Amino acid sequence: MKIIISNASDPPIYQQIKDQIKDAIIRGELSEGEMLPSIRALANDLRVSVLTTRRVYDELESEGFITTKAGKGSFVAKENFELLLESKRHMVEVKLTEAWKTARSLGISKSELYAMMDLLFEEGEE
Repeated sequence: MKIIISNASDPPIYQQIKDQIKDAIIRGELSEGEMLPSIRALANDLRVSVLTTRRVYDELESEGFITTKAGKGSFVAKENFELLLESKRHMVEVKLTEAWKTARSLGISKSELYAMMDLLFEEGEE
């Protein structure tokens, strides 16, 4: 698992780590039942505080992406289809919101934006 942290980025470090682990799970790069690095090992690898990685794992567990077994470690949770589907939808909604805001700031109409989306879908089907 490769995690890239940017100090110049807006989101806090823990959020960057969490988002990248969550994305890896959603994309299937980390599979169900796969063991994650220990909190301490991940902190050492990324050169961040153990408290930062503990927060990441705690939040991922509370969101249902990982499970932690005392004395054994943290593992990718069994695939929860609805959870993954909702996360994927949310990712698309975030990107569409950004596109909509950009289009609006550039004076692009709703019909023009829809036409662009139709074109992208047509290109994607070829």
